Amino acid sequence: MKIKSIFRVVTVILMIAATFLPIRTVDVGAAENINTSMFVTPMMQKILLTPGEKYEGVITVSNGTTATGDLNYSVTVGSYGLNRGENDKDIYGGAVDVETKTQYNMLMDWIVLDKNNGVVHPRSQDKIMFTINVPKDAPAGAQYATILVANSTKDKQDGNNNNDNNGVAINETWQLASTIIANVAGGDVRKGSISENSIPSFLLSGPLEATSLVRNEGNVYTDAEYVLQVWPLFSDEEICTNEEKPETSLVLPDTERYHAQTCNLPSIGIFKAKQTVKIFGEESVVEKTIIICPLWLLFIIVFAIVAVIIWLVLRAKARKGNRAA
Repeated sequence: MKIKSIFRVVTVILMIAATFLPIRTVDVGAAENINTSMFVTPMMQKILLTPGEKYEGVITVSNGTTATGDLNYSVTVGSYGLNRGENDKDIYGGAVDVETKTQYNMLMDWIVLDKNNGVVHPRSQDKIMFTINVPKDAPAGAQYATILVANSTKDKQDGNNNNDNNGVAINETWQLASTIIANVAGGDVRKGSISENSIPSFLLSGPLEATSLVRNEGNVYTDAEYVLQVWPLFSDEEICTNEEKPETSLVLPDTERYHAQTCNLPSIGIFKAKQTVKIFGEESVVEKTIIICPLWLLFIIVFAIVAVIIWLVLRAKARKGNRAA
């Protein structure tokens, strides 16, 4: 039996098995909801600055609980940098560095706060105003900084070790950050590259994960765009797509960004997938045919192929013996 014939048999088996499984339409890359009682908004601001001009902004500190009583906080300005995380390809997976100064966080020296401390009452908010005084000779390109809000509430107790701060002790130390990502107008360099755009061809189980690696080789920040589309092999009805609302990720100058998109698929079947990645003027498109075959079905297919081969060998030997007789 030829290899093409065996492949056709495998394909037919997978197609038949897939017809008994429901196909679900799902969104690519579901967002994760995070609930917290103490937070700063916005967590990130993307702004455009002009040399020699001022920019005025505001962040809000919110106390979403009634149990803690008044919370005192202090405000400082820090730098912003990224450390490499568990994935060696991606620096964005690590902890943020708010202390080290680089050519890209001179912005911290341009920020003036309207106050250095404040109080936020239960179920209320407090505003922090800031002004950015952009120097006339500010270099063109990206600049980053963080406005850091830290807990300065002291635990008050009487002689019986009872807390008088509305009955709840505040022993936790926390620090929240609102990040400012700016592009300073001037000589923009917008250049990027895509070194990886990958979709697997064979899976034992889902979900499908398409990965990519982009690099910002310019001097301004940008958002890379990612689109993942998946169809059944013999249908144009999309199982997964985010074509109308592509996923995006912030890519800072001189950094790489590793990104993964996922799509939940039936446990058996053959599908078509297409991933499109864009950064600045660069675009990469990869298309693959994907086979999803669970281990138990793979054993059955291998057993069937081996059985057919053994049967053909025995049949050939039998014919040879009959001719010799």
